[in-house]
Amino acid sequence: MKILAVSDEECPALWDYYVPGRLADYDLILSCGDLKASYLTFLVTMSHARLLYVHGNHDGSYEKFPPEGCENIDGHLVIYNGLRILGLGGSMLYHPGPHQYTEREMARRIARLRRALRRAGGVDIVVTHAPPRGLGDLEDPAHRGFEAFRELIERWHPQILVHGHTHLRYNSSVPRETAYEGTRIVNATERTELEIPDRGVLPKEKNKLIRLTRYREPD
Repeated sequence: MKILAVSDEECPALWDYYVPGRLADYDLILSCGDLKASYLTFLVTMSHARLLYVHGNHDGSYEKFPPEGCENIDGHLVIYNGLRILGLGGSMLYHPGPHQYTEREMARRIARLRRALRRAGGVDIVVTHAPPRGLGDLEDPAHRGFEAFRELIERWHPQILVHGHTHLRYNSSVPRETAYEGTRIVNATERTELEIPDRGVLPKEKNKLIRLTRYREPD
């Protein structure tokens, strides 16, 4: 499965200078937050791939004007073509505003998902906005990562954790990709590509999104 992951900065090649067919090879698009709703709507329309998203800390406008044709997985575990995908948006709390959490609040969000994770037998891809603490984050309060994400990796060992929030142009030391406990940690700022082997799924479940959590608005 070929996956396009996007975050934080709209890619001119995929929007302002888009060429028909440029998105044709992607089977799935994952948004890690802080992108215009109109941009995500454009991507899902031009690609014909499913687009799953979590909130960034600047996505308060999504409450009234969500990306059309896209699916919110923030705070949810879903299965798509055999892939178990967990969404955890938001950043560390640093000033009043939506989609910001203390360390304890993020840990509680993850705790609420334990039953679904056990039911699924784990998770393959974790989609977050902020990075794990010490793995691609920065030291300023706004861009510190979550220790809870490190603990999530240590407990469930996903293949990939993909995030945004720390723009690569902020600091030359910010890596595009690193690893921890066998998990690839990928910074999706602007865009990056991921590939993961196809899973065998029943024909009736092909291209269907199966939710393992009840829908509710994220905290």
